[in-house]
Amino acid sequence: MKYYDPQTLAFLLNDVHKLEDLLKKERFAGFDKQSIDLLLDAVKDFSDSSLYPFVKEMDEKPCFFKDGKVIVHDQFGPIFQKAGEMELIGAFMDEKDGGMQLPLLVFNALYFIMEAANNHVTGYLGLTAGAANLIVNFGTEELKKKYVSKMLEMKWGGTMCLTEPQAGSSLSDITSSAKPTDDGTYSIKGQKIFISASDHQFSDNFIHLVLARVDGAPAGTKGVSLFLVPQYRVNADGSLGDYNHVDVVGEFEKLGQRGYCTNHMAFGDSGESIGYLVGEENKGLTYMFQMMNEARIASGRMGTGIASAAYYASLQYAKERPQGRKRQSSGKKDPSEEQTLIINHPDVKRMLLHQKAIVEGSLSLVLECARYVDMQMVSEGEEKNNYHLLTEILTPIAKTYPSEAGKEAVDLGLQVLGGYGYMMDFILQQYLRDIRIISIYEGTTGIQSLDLLGRKVTMMEGAALKLLAGEIESTIKMAMSKNELKSHAMSLGEGAKLIETCLAHLMPHAMKGNHERYLADATIFMDLFSTVVIGWQWLKIGIASLDQDAAFKQSKLHTMDYFYKYEMSRCKGLQKTICDDSEITIKMEAEMF
Repeated sequence: MKYYDPQTLAFLLNDVHKLEDLLKKERFAGFDKQSIDLLLDAVKDFSDSSLYPFVKEMDEKPCFFKDGKVIVHDQFGPIFQKAGEMELIGAFMDEKDGGMQLPLLVFNALYFIMEAANNHVTGYLGLTAGAANLIVNFGTEELKKKYVSKMLEMKWGGTMCLTEPQAGSSLSDITSSAKPTDDGTYSIKGQKIFISASDHQFSDNFIHLVLARVDGAPAGTKGVSLFLVPQYRVNADGSLGDYNHVDVVGEFEKLGQRGYCTNHMAFGDSGESIGYLVGEENKGLTYMFQMMNEARIASGRMGTGIASAAYYASLQYAKERPQGRKRQSSGKKDPSEEQTLIINHPDVKRMLLHQKAIVEGSLSLVLECARYVDMQMVSEGEEKNNYHLLTEILTPIAKTYPSEAGKEAVDLGLQVLGGYGYMMDFILQQYLRDIRIISIYEGTTGIQSLDLLGRKVTMMEGAALKLLAGEIESTIKMAMSKNELKSHAMSLGEGAKLIETCLAHLMPHAMKGNHERYLADATIFMDLFSTVVIGWQWLKIGIASLDQDAAFKQSKLHTMDYFYKYEMSRCKGLQKTICDDSEITIKMEAEMF
């Protein structure tokens, strides 16, 4: 079963996002195109043999909680061992810290392959990698020495513990406490919910990164600190010590991603939970945002992977399922003719094109973000800051578009199968359940939209927005010289103008302090902005495809044509909604419901 297209992935890496230019940088000198190709092939082989064959079984035999323990599918044991041996956990990290210094562009490509094969797996790997990287960046040398190497071997797992039962996404309202002790550690007490990848049977220890409030800290987010809280304390020689009273209270039973455990954790209920301060007191949220931003891009990538698997599953079905007959020039059908395959029906082609356009556009955006982070690492001064700003403004889009549009794509995949798509015998229903969580992970779509319009668009007097506009304009200029692309280049320019029109309409509300009105339609603005950004990615794909062989080129240009006809055309309607002066959602009082 095909769950992604290796040729398209290689094309995006090499031709659209210019991997070889990146490999010329000193940081990535240990790699060349041949070594990257070998790595991509190795991860595909790993995914084919150890991940994809178990994706349905992990759904049918989900995680469960028993006798204070979380039990996950038996296949996770060999998966974690092999991933550790392949050095996939922290491959993007510095060599001095145990990583491979692999470009994030490639790292994200590798994880996309695994997520398309089995989206229940990579959360365990990615959270451990993110936690290890955060310790490396902000922890003491002692913490790095004690914890990171075992995490990168996947012998110890890592988590991030933010959400609490009473606080949800409002991190200013967390109540978990940290009381200083005489030896410089802290006594941690509190409860955390929705903690993924924690306390299963295939790791010897779990390293929880916990947000908590030190006694006497300021109210709100300015009083939140970050602590490393291991499940088992670690002795000076690196061996496991006493249990640290980090208890699993229960396992959440989920609609989808049922092989990916999600726990309710209690710290300090059964005894003392010792925590170690990461960085400085009251700066925990700043540190945690590194991991959260990584996780947001990773969530978008995961949504892209699920949508990719669903697309290829529905494409295969459409190529095999005969139903109906094509109409003759008279408008009638000849019942004596053999049935045609459903892929020959225009409406089925439309649904498949929609999936393909979303999957490949989303994947290109995720890789674009990864490339910008890579360029931050190898740049200095103003150039470095510019790449940082570009990453900042694209992160909420890279999280939101693949999760929202990806959900729509999977739903269409189920529709291609008709009644069979609703049946448990076929995997489309599982992919629809699996992808539903992606728009909720790491901040809901509403939160990402508020971040985009409320923070990223306005940050540094619109500096990030101006930089992104410059990137888009550069692509438009390049495409205007290509006859096949000129009309789409003009359409993209019109889309960018619609964003400017919306901001010109909204900004006066913000300047008057009417922030509720400014942000009321932030999610609609996200839809508009995301569509234009994916249109930009498709124009980049179109430019690069002109140098490819005829069949591949035609596939990409035809899909680009689809996106511009069916998706970019929505932008005018979105702009009209945003610029409408009525305040329906603001004026609707609770009792009116």
